[in-house]
Amino acid sequence: MSTKKIKSALISVYHKDGLEPIVEQLNAIGVKIYSTGGTQRFIESLGIAVEAVEDLTTYPSILDGRVKTLHPKVFGGILARREPSHQIQLGQYEIPEIDLVIVDLYPFEETVATTDDESTIIEKIDIGGIALIRAAAKNFNDVTVIASREEYSYLLQLLKDGNGQIERSARQILARRAFAVSSHYDTAIFHYFSRNSNDFVFKHSMGAGQQLRYGENPHQEGVFYGDLAEKFDKLHGKALSYNNLVDVDAAVNIMSEFQDAAPTFAVLKHTNTCGLATRATVFEAWKAALAGDNISAFGGILISNTGIDLVTAQAIDEIFYEVLIAPEFDSDALAFLQKKKTRILLRIKDPSLGNRIFKSLLNGVIEQENDLSIEGASVWEHMTTKRPTEGEAKDLLFANKCVKHLKSNGIALIKDEQLVGMGCGQTSRVDALKQAIAKAQKFGFDLTGAVMASDAFFPFPDCVEIANQAGITAVIQPGGSKRDQDSIDYCNKHGMAMVKTGVRHFKH
Repeated sequence: MSTKKIKSALISVYHKDGLEPIVEQLNAIGVKIYSTGGTQRFIESLGIAVEAVEDLTTYPSILDGRVKTLHPKVFGGILARREPSHQIQLGQYEIPEIDLVIVDLYPFEETVATTDDESTIIEKIDIGGIALIRAAAKNFNDVTVIASREEYSYLLQLLKDGNGQIERSARQILARRAFAVSSHYDTAIFHYFSRNSNDFVFKHSMGAGQQLRYGENPHQEGVFYGDLAEKFDKLHGKALSYNNLVDVDAAVNIMSEFQDAAPTFAVLKHTNTCGLATRATVFEAWKAALAGDNISAFGGILISNTGIDLVTAQAIDEIFYEVLIAPEFDSDALAFLQKKKTRILLRIKDPSLGNRIFKSLLNGVIEQENDLSIEGASVWEHMTTKRPTEGEAKDLLFANKCVKHLKSNGIALIKDEQLVGMGCGQTSRVDALKQAIAKAQKFGFDLTGAVMASDAFFPFPDCVEIANQAGITAVIQPGGSKRDQDSIDYCNKHGMAMVKTGVRHFKH
């Protein structure tokens, strides 16, 4: 039969919230309830009859609660197929059928997030609960399984609609979701035990996915896995697209370099920073960032490290953009920005970045540490006779932060903490530099006294020669070329300052 009547239920949950209406509905349709410990006491407090699992098994909860439900009289009733050969064995050993299993696992991930105490964490590894989930899900042909509080409302509706009769299709859906819960739980435990391990095993579980309108292009399907609500409050606008999410990620990454800086604004297009500036006010930072490339800013992603006020909102509203991200929005600024229906407004809650990143390629996955390094002046190696001035040093640090987030080959030209020219994604470093200079000149910037950052070394002195001819006076680069000295000699000859960081920032 595809439909099964629930006559008995085993309920063992950590969190009791949301359970009451289900227990009351089960009681109303005459379901016999088995339970343990705190769940049993909760059900009894509702005035509803419940049989203790230890009465069924004739064994008490032992070993500080580590063993409660692990018994043939429990698992036999769950795993038994409702067919003659199994029914005979159930009768022989006086094992009752269990038609519904409701489990809410110990909060392992939450415990890991709140303590480093190993013994506390280990005690939150659920054994009986995970076994109950897997057993009930395996036998979905006869048993209904509820593996998390997220399924309570669905179960309640099923119980009401069918008066306790559950269709096989619904049981199979719940089984699939139950295995998703158990696999995610086991992955979290694996990651805890692997935190200091060199075992190269790729296991990640991201929870429920969010269907996107499409992928990178309209003919491609797209899904986001994760919980955006942990990172942002979405205050307004249409649903985020695949490309929006990729660009938002790039925006959060570049702004992570300026979390503690004075008001800073960035404009991004196709993950590359085309405008970036730090100023005394957010309005001034916006105007300076936009000036860097007011053409590429059209349809871009905007991000600020400072709250948005009304004056800035009104200035931003003069262009078309996809997404605006900020830590706060003044109430009048938010009301003004919300007048345009499709504009996406995100209040960032958690600007932190993950320690590892990965992507699929070929027939597998590559994973690496996230590039969270940025090299301050204290670690620079001064390669030339001339040292950078205080102003140049400030701009060199700014430039290094900027070029780190440009697609390779990348060059960033900075003057007075403003991105005045950028070249990215070029197959030669010379082309990237020429692109950056051309952009700066196109938007009316005087490069005299500007600085240059390169994401990788200069194999030849041609880049510093071109930079010098454009008016650039200081350079920051990782070094490491066999011909570094050629570039150093050129800088010394022409009065340029060069510092070496020793750290390359390729971005593919």
